Amino acid sequence: MSRAPAPPRPALLLLAYLAFVSLGLPDGLIGVGWPSIRRDLDVPTEAVGVVLTAGTVAYLTSSVLAGFTLARLGVGWLLAGSTLLAGVALTGYASTPALAVMVGFALVLGLGSGAIDAGLNAYAAAAFGPRHMNWMHAFFGLGVAIGPLIMTAVLGAGLSWRWGYAVVAAAQLALATAFALTVRLWRGGPPAGTTRPPDPIAPQMVPGEPAEAARRSSIGATLRLPAVWLGGAAFAVYVAIEVSTGLWAFLLLTEGRGLAAAVAGLCVSGYWGSLFVGRVVQGVVAERLGTAGVLRGSLLGMAGGAVLIALPAPGWVTVAGLLVVGFAAAPVFPLLTLTTAERVGRDHADRTIGLQIGAAGLGAALVPAAVGVLLVRVSVAALGPTLVVLAVTLIALHAVGDRQGRPAS
Repeated sequence: MSRAPAPPRPALLLLAYLAFVSLGLPDGLIGVGWPSIRRDLDVPTEAVGVVLTAGTVAYLTSSVLAGFTLARLGVGWLLAGSTLLAGVALTGYASTPALAVMVGFALVLGLGSGAIDAGLNAYAAAAFGPRHMNWMHAFFGLGVAIGPLIMTAVLGAGLSWRWGYAVVAAAQLALATAFALTVRLWRGGPPAGTTRPPDPIAPQMVPGEPAEAARRSSIGATLRLPAVWLGGAAFAVYVAIEVSTGLWAFLLLTEGRGLAAAVAGLCVSGYWGSLFVGRVVQGVVAERLGTAGVLRGSLLGMAGGAVLIALPAPGWVTVAGLLVVGFAAAPVFPLLTLTTAERVGRDHADRTIGLQIGAAGLGAALVPAAVGVLLVRVSVAALGPTLVVLAVTLIALHAVGDRQGRPAS
């Protein structure tokens, strides 16, 4: 009987967690800092859309390309170089004299962030168990939460917004140095003589497969797999649900359910908090009970929470639905990433994960905006039914993709 993969080295786990914190930090900075940025650069409020669009385009491009180049570069050098790019970009933000320069650095930041996201997800899918995979993604949420605190503290101290980006840039450059110094650890295997318990439900990877397998499988062969495209669609729909819920819940609670703005704001924070707590808790549950059952239960839970949001009921029912959606959605992204190789095979896993991360970014950029148009033109109450449709679509995509990816018995 083959041995299960060994637990990852503590040093690599720490770096992975810190890298995901670093991914979330810039997202949290710009929201608080933009009013000061636009005054300093003398640009209109809506100009932030240009910065965000540039970053998103570069992020999508980089995440897809990272999946196709990971086998050649090696994850250690990919992470070191990408984190260096992010540090340089944030340094550019801190010293930018004009919006056009900031947009250029937004492209650089997107390139670095997309490669970090895809590279670490691909590595973790092969080397981490369900618990650490979920915890790694939980640290992204921690980074998003810390970003506004850094910028708030900087502005509250009477300093320029540029210092907020300078602080995060310094952290990114320190992380890039750490990745460069640990390149050999990322390339090496786990400590000798250690194993982690196998997932009792999910099929086990075949140990001993050469690391160069992805190089030998053609790109065309990867793109011809239906499970690759079904997986990408599932990631796009999942992120669309997560972002749309967090983006438009405040509007539904205030205008559709009559809650006070302060209360609604706390409830939206509770939604994001339930996502963080869910990843911490369900990471342990998935490692003990298996990823397949937890993933199915989470998808059904998201649909159930969406139904609660859709009901024309008192506000507390809607809030309960938000918490259910957040807690149920928590392990979906990391567990879908973790099980990618089961659906497409190890030879195609890195490329597929890169495509999935890109699809997730596309879903986050397009669908929530479309939902906003729907709410304006129809009613804020349309949020719940829209989430139900998306949740059912996600269940169907996962079911079909799972069957497509598994060989017939």
